[in-house]
Amino acid sequence: MSKHGAPTDVTDQLKSLAGTEKFAGLKVAILAASWHEFIMNGLIDGAQRAAKDAGLEDNTTLIRVPGTFELPVAAASLASDYDAIIALGVVIRGGTPHFDYVCLAATNGLTNVSVDTKTPVGFGVLTCDNEEQGLDRAGLENSSEDKGYEAYSAAVMTVAALA
Repeated sequence: MSKHGAPTDVTDQLKSLAGTEKFAGLKVAILAASWHEFIMNGLIDGAQRAAKDAGLEDNTTLIRVPGTFELPVAAASLASDYDAIIALGVVIRGGTPHFDYVCLAATNGLTNVSVDTKTPVGFGVLTCDNEEQGLDRAGLENSSEDKGYEAYSAAVMTVAALA
């Protein structure tokens, strides 16, 4: 995987915002699908590490939903109660068009929630051709990327940027 173009100082930015007025009282929801449990656990751990780095671990709630397809409706239902939502899911391509439908519905649905409610939604949905790609992005010990951390960071840093 390539991290080409990715910001290099996200952790430092989060830590510098911890305890500031921009993060004071911030309520964050991590919405996590249940499929592909091992990869999902890595994504959740990454998001929770970001919450800790941001000083928001006590203000962050983990909510599980059945699958990635359910993330948009859950996000829409929670948007009025949270300042930021982190949507985590894993969809791995199979032999049917199901992959395309779920990925499109999740992407469009989460985008609509964010734009319509003006609540930042961190997009941590992995859309992978195979399990290895998911493992490489899950923030595990040998992963090259940590998409859970990145999704959490993006959402709360957007809140700070708009404050």
